[in-house]
Amino acid sequence: MVHAQNNFKATQIKFERVEKAYQEKWETLRKFILADGFGDRFSMVINAYKSEGKLEVWLKANTDKGYKLFRTYDFCAHSGTLGPKVTEGDGQTPEGFYYINIFNPMSNFHLSLGVNYPNSVDQVRTGKDRKTGGDIYIHGNCVTVGCIPLTDEKIKEVYILGVEARNAGQERIPVNIYPFKMTEANLKKYSGQFPAQASFWKSLQPGYLAFEQHKTQPNVSEVKGKYLVR
Repeated sequence: MVHAQNNFKATQIKFERVEKAYQEKWETLRKFILADGFGDRFSMVINAYKSEGKLEVWLKANTDKGYKLFRTYDFCAHSGTLGPKVTEGDGQTPEGFYYINIFNPMSNFHLSLGVNYPNSVDQVRTGKDRKTGGDIYIHGNCVTVGCIPLTDEKIKEVYILGVEARNAGQERIPVNIYPFKMTEANLKKYSGQFPAQASFWKSLQPGYLAFEQHKTQPNVSEVKGKYLVR
């Protein structure tokens, strides 16, 4: 098992862009990782907020219980409005609870991390007669139609942090995409502006609040087109 995990980094680093990202970023990143007490084996959670245009990387040592904020990156472009992605071509960035399912070292957008949109909640929302779309990534460059773009320099850091977490045994790296920081005040404010989304956003809020309180990834189930946080 350990051998297989270590092979993930070894395989990734054979790609020129990943190797270069390690050469440019890893020494400095690792110093901060060790200084913050995460050690050489850590796991990772990504929280993204569309309204604020922020992507947070949270880390925890594999021996610790709770995550700590390690880095915050700005989106460098936006697509669509608040509210979840519903159909192919709508230009929307998804909202919901996802995980990284693709590491693409040869992306058209430098490096990219694929998000497992659509999940079952998205499929129920879209319905059988329409296409959900797909190919949602956190990537470099500064263009987007529904993805989360960072600059090439920033995606280098996020990508190799993901490689390290995966290599240390984390099979699923959560990517929680929220319309905004889901405080009661924000929920009231934005639900007034986008009343059609109010019910869906209320189903996202418990996951946000659970993470804020416990600093652990919430246990989220997808049931009949809704998220249930246990």
